[in-house]
Amino acid sequence: MKFESHHLAYCTNIHPAESWDETFHVLKTDVLAVRDRVASGEKFAIGLRLSAQAALELLEDRHLDHFEAWLDQENCYVFTINGFPYGAFHDTRVKENVYKPDWTQPDRLVYTEQLFSIIARICPTESGGSVSTLPGSFKEFEADETLIFANLYSCALTIASLAETTGKDLHLGLEPEPLGHFENTRETLAFFERFFAWCAGQDLDSDPVKKHIGINYDTCHFALEFDDCHQSLKTLTDAGLRISKIHLSNALSFDPQNPESLEAIRQFDEPTYLHQVILNTDPLTRFKDLPDFDGITAATEGRIHFHVPLYSEPLAPLASTLDHAEAALAYLKKHPETCPHLEIETYTWGVLPDQLQKPLTDQISAEYEWVRTR
Repeated sequence: MKFESHHLAYCTNIHPAESWDETFHVLKTDVLAVRDRVASGEKFAIGLRLSAQAALELLEDRHLDHFEAWLDQENCYVFTINGFPYGAFHDTRVKENVYKPDWTQPDRLVYTEQLFSIIARICPTESGGSVSTLPGSFKEFEADETLIFANLYSCALTIASLAETTGKDLHLGLEPEPLGHFENTRETLAFFERFFAWCAGQDLDSDPVKKHIGINYDTCHFALEFDDCHQSLKTLTDAGLRISKIHLSNALSFDPQNPESLEAIRQFDEPTYLHQVILNTDPLTRFKDLPDFDGITAATEGRIHFHVPLYSEPLAPLASTLDHAEAALAYLKKHPETCPHLEIETYTWGVLPDQLQKPLTDQISAEYEWVRTR
């Protein structure tokens, strides 16, 4: 749906689907159920998630023709695609595999270019199209950054060509997150500085990068890094970096000096996703996953990469980083030109503790209402 100059969707990565048939089934059932609840009679925006398998299948035969016709028939449109998870994202151990293949690998480039072939075709000219992706790699992989730059530059040229052909504004958002190749405001600035320096060293024009590659700003992730939202967005945009998309999401917060808090966070230890833990020591203390957190009590606050609902705080003694998502929306009210693409992204419904569970359509609808009221 559209709010003044902003387009809002929820990301369909919350629905298990890997093939195109499975994805299309989700769109025709779960997604339309949400549409009927929150936007009956309105043109409804879909934040599409396509696995590599689904993207390839959608480009085969006349599937894309049929999908485009279905969108028109159902008064829906797609302005953004989540291209971070390449393969299976539910009901299996995802953890650090969500970063594979990373941007050193040609498979990641091919997949992302396929996503742009799709979004360039189906997104409205008025909204343009964005694709979000991982922040290059995962720190643990010790990736060769020159390969990341080369593949991203190749992707930028492809996006630029599609944008020129279609007359649509198309852009890729690299999504900083804890323990990613770059993960916070400072590291994001440094990464792009090195990227532009690499372009100059290769005697390449950096304009395609500046125009078509930017940042997918996830409010959960930047809150985890204890970055100030308004300062972060201002710093990034003042540096000339594009905010491609903003993910509205929420992280867990806890008091590491409170034994009841330490006990309460264990219910969020589950085997599917990485749940990085960051403590507000100086410098910040980081743990790869919740089971690695050893109960250090020197810090006054800890934050956990576990997406929790936007519309409700966890039960005491736990809390959340909801104020960061609220700050992002407040910033957009004052600076609407910062980013037109907004996406609700709570992908952890299937692994939330029982007390935070309710029917999925109810969950998503409540998140829309939370955004609308702000």
